[in-house]
Amino acid sequence: MATLVDPARAPMREPGAVAASDEQRVFVASQWQLMWWRFRKHKVAVVSALVVIGFYAVVLGADFLAYADPNASEAQRSLMPPQRVYLFDGWRFAPYVHGFKGVRDPQSFKRVYRPDPEQRVRIRFFAEGFEYRFFGLIPTTRHLIGVDPGADASKTIFLLGTDVQGRDLWSRLMYGTRISLTIGLFGVTVSLALGVVLGGLSGFYGGAADTIIQRVIEILRSIPTIPLWMGLAAAMPREWSILQVYFAITIIISLLGWTELARVVRGRFLSMREEDFVVSARLVGCSQMRTIFVHMVPSFMSHIIAATTLALPAMIISETALSFLGLGLRPPAISWGVLLQQAQNVQTVAISPWLMLPAVPVIVAVMAFNFLGDGLRDAADPYGR
Repeated sequence: MATLVDPARAPMREPGAVAASDEQRVFVASQWQLMWWRFRKHKVAVVSALVVIGFYAVVLGADFLAYADPNASEAQRSLMPPQRVYLFDGWRFAPYVHGFKGVRDPQSFKRVYRPDPEQRVRIRFFAEGFEYRFFGLIPTTRHLIGVDPGADASKTIFLLGTDVQGRDLWSRLMYGTRISLTIGLFGVTVSLALGVVLGGLSGFYGGAADTIIQRVIEILRSIPTIPLWMGLAAAMPREWSILQVYFAITIIISLLGWTELARVVRGRFLSMREEDFVVSARLVGCSQMRTIFVHMVPSFMSHIIAATTLALPAMIISETALSFLGLGLRPPAISWGVLLQQAQNVQTVAISPWLMLPAVPVIVAVMAFNFLGDGLRDAADPYGR
């Protein structure tokens, strides 16, 4: 018959034994385990990681989250202000917004829109809308939110208002998030490959290869940014499609963004090429490429991940700034920078301040990537204090 042990009388583990057990766990843990344990202690970085995951969830489901065709314009609903969402109708959960009625301003003679409390537009979940392909594969017309099927044109929703051409800003922001974040992701991927390969060759071989690669890096870093972008924008043919401009911008940003990582990788290779494990790899007959990519690069992969995370916001800012200045993506393409082009006019912003709303995800995304990069950089040195 089993005997029950009183927890109060159960033998307690000595603090020294607990410390020894934790220390033993650290000694036998892999580099990735140590990095994960340290990263979890960085609360701001963990929250930032969740924010970044949320942004890329928007990238995957932009069509589902957008309730209106982002390119559908109508002059009658130009510059409509954002609608306030009411979650409860009495005690019942029934989200709705007030409809707008257009009136003529007696001073400016412009058409302005004011909420109509008598008109309630119900917000439906998983409502019917414009047709798209979910994940680019499954044709569907379901969206996260929408209005009743068959509702007239006056009964619609504009959560973030409309732009000058009457296009829904929320839907355009969802599509703009997809373009801006994927440009940053693809750009960092290309610059990561260039930085690791060229920086590794520079640090591993030295000599003439090191001299040539370092001089190229210095030349690229000495070129003024704005004149370079202006020249590149003028060189891109105007008849290029949106897809061609998209890939051109991505490649150009990547070709100029690999220099910082290449220098970091070069410094690491210079310090590691005489280490025992590298010499041993040479002695057992490993090729130089195998020594670089199988033995040397994985030893500081955590630092590369941290550097890549910190490079992503720079890529996003570059695309946004270029498109804002008219040197990057151009309409009808949709990105954060293209959406902010309409906010260049101070008078327009004063009258329609909601046109500045696309700046909010830019700020949040850049801060989230920076905090995430800081957390990964600290976690990449698990034995540090």
